Amino acid sequence: MALKDDMFGDDDYPAYTMGRAAEITGASQDFLRRLGEEKLITPLRSDGGHRRYSRYQLRLAVRAREMVDQGTALEAACRIIILEDQLEEALRQNEVFKRQHEPDEH
Repeated sequence: MALKDDMFGDDDYPAYTMGRAAEITGASQDFLRRLGEEKLITPLRSDGGHRRYSRYQLRLAVRAREMVDQGTALEAACRIIILEDQLEEALRQNEVFKRQHEPDEH
């Protein structure tokens, strides 16, 4: 089990309640629920069934809110962000693969 101090640096730790997440992102709670419906973010549920959000999820929510504020449909904004995230992960994995397969310079 991780120490509580370790969780402060974990972008994926679900530290924020829906109310706090809405406050931080400047979005409504309904907007955050809709992001879940669009499969952009899937908040963890507390033992009591309440949604809990991570910093990473809050960054995605802010990006979606900005895109919607600029006139992009919510469904399209979510799809774009999902694809951007998948591309970033693929590029990261490609870099790891290239480093692992570089010839030795000895």
